[in-house]
Amino acid sequence: MPNPVVHWEMMSQDPAKVSAFYEKVFGWTIKHMPEMDYHLVEPGGEGGIGGGIFKPQREGPWPGNMTLYINVDDLASFRKKIIAAGGKVHVEEQEVPGMGSFSLFTDPEGRMMGIWKTAKM
Repeated sequence: MPNPVVHWEMMSQDPAKVSAFYEKVFGWTIKHMPEMDYHLVEPGGEGGIGGGIFKPQREGPWPGNMTLYINVDDLASFRKKIIAAGGKVHVEEQEVPGMGSFSLFTDPEGRMMGIWKTAKM
């Protein structure tokens, strides 16, 4: 599989409460990163995909409560493919310092998804 899911994000009105729930139920390790107001999730286990829990900093309806991030080799070329296939790009490119960059898009039915490119170390 050339473009696997590499990260997920869950939107929440109360990230601390939701984080505590998943820690208690599934034993996940969840670290609060106050500088980003983000809860980084390490589910553990073989083949587990890490993610994050956060409260969006905007008003209005959310385009979904869960976002998957798909690993790609070139954000710009995949944004073009997304648009050509009927999707809409909402975040052109945003850097996560020391980790990589991402873009956010919705598919033709409005599901929010992300594409991710890992930074070269």
